[in-house]
Amino acid sequence: MIYLLAAIGALTVAVVLWRAFGIERVGVPSSRPTLAPDDDPDFLRKLGEQQRKGKDEDKD
Repeated sequence: MIYLLAAIGALTVAVVLWRAFGIERVGVPSSRPTLAPDDDPDFLRKLGEQQRKGKDEDKD
């Protein structure tokens, strides 16, 4: 009987540690999804500004 209680206790500790320090759980979104450069509005805005500056410099 004592071995059964010890096994249940060890399993419980293992599960708690896994939940606290293990890999991210499936179905739980990360804090901020990674954006590809072509999906990032700031990147696209800066790219557009650089292109406009390049065209303006070509006209001068």
